[in-house]
Amino acid sequence: MKRILYILGVFVTVLLTGCDNSSGSTSTTSSVAQLTGFAFAANDSMPGLAQAVFTVEERIDTGLVWNKDSILYGTKLDKVVPRFVFQSTPGAAWLTMPDTTCVLTGYDTLDFTQRPIYLTVRSSDRTVTKTYEIRATVHTVDPDLYTWTQICEGIYPPNESEQRVVEKDGQFVMISSNGFELNAYSSADGASWTKTGQPSGLPAGTKVRQIICDGTTLYYGQGNAVYTSTDGLTWTAHSTTFTIVTMLQYWNNECWLLVDKEGYELGWWQTDSVALTGLRPDGEFPVSDFATVTFSSASERARSMIIGGFAENGKSLNTRWNFEYSSHTPENKGYRMQEYSIDRPQFTSLTGVSVIWYNNQLLLFGGVDDQMSYFGRDILYSTDEGLNWYPVDTTKNRLPEVYQARQKQTAIVRNNTIYLFGGQDKTTTYSDVYTGRLNSIDWQ
Repeated sequence: MKRILYILGVFVTVLLTGCDNSSGSTSTTSSVAQLTGFAFAANDSMPGLAQAVFTVEERIDTGLVWNKDSILYGTKLDKVVPRFVFQSTPGAAWLTMPDTTCVLTGYDTLDFTQRPIYLTVRSSDRTVTKTYEIRATVHTVDPDLYTWTQICEGIYPPNESEQRVVEKDGQFVMISSNGFELNAYSSADGASWTKTGQPSGLPAGTKVRQIICDGTTLYYGQGNAVYTSTDGLTWTAHSTTFTIVTMLQYWNNECWLLVDKEGYELGWWQTDSVALTGLRPDGEFPVSDFATVTFSSASERARSMIIGGFAENGKSLNTRWNFEYSSHTPENKGYRMQEYSIDRPQFTSLTGVSVIWYNNQLLLFGGVDDQMSYFGRDILYSTDEGLNWYPVDTTKNRLPEVYQARQKQTAIVRNNTIYLFGGQDKTTTYSDVYTGRLNSIDWQ
């Protein structure tokens, strides 16, 4: 038998918001029994509860009250105070729950975890009755949790020494090297791969981790030539008047590289020649095993960073070269570069890391320090665009136990999903693929 909680008191004109009767007016009865608004009262122990937006949907029979955007994960609805807004002050209103019927007072603390819950409204002249079902939805998954999954155990047998993955025309393209020959693979989803052949036209000693892509064309630089390919298999050499030290990144619609011109200078590859930028590093600059990441700053300027790596003399670097492009005013227009570790030297020396921009922050994976000690499986993050770095909360973001600490993996973000490809540790070169995704990345 249902329990009936009848709470005495005159509640319909004071506690249940209805029509506004001007002072001195005479109250009249109404044949309207319509709910126009619903919300939960603020509760300090449940942040965001009062901000939940509910829609009142009128229907021919039973109306529906529901929230399009779920209430924050973990919010408890077992002790909440509902607020109702009516088109006209009702004669009576009560909630029917699985084991309770409660006549409303406006101060009721109720359990809204029960289903179903119905609100019945009776007009003040007692001629009309309307019923609404109330559905309060709370997110059932933690919005701050990252879900990691291995989607491919291995693209090829563990006999390659290095690999590089780029995204080209909606496909993943991997080029691997075993020190003697190169192999190319492609995949539409990162899970199923096809060996497409052995690349030709690249020079001996090609360092595949220095291959970059603009989305349609792959680039590699060595000596006095830049090599390009539209399929990853057939490469064409383009002679240059400069010595190419390394390819850097594709950023801000330019293919960036480092040249040796009486010292280092940054340049762009433009169709068939190198255009120098005038940017000359005034400190140690990496030539291999560095990480690059591109993003838009909080000020909506194009930004990129080149992190760690080895200097030409073999030194493991702790550098974080920041690049920014400004187009806001004529006097400030152009590229700038700054070395963050001059002011923030606590950043450790590291090589073979991967860095991405995800969820408005930088995430750093893998790598080794100057003693070739692996960082482990923990991920670092930066919310201030690379100035300071901290370990992530491992209760929210932790790679699977099967994932081995490594360096020289490739990290790519596609469709709000993180892809981690391969890498190597002291004994094994991996060609596995993992995906990671923040639960709330697509929530509005």
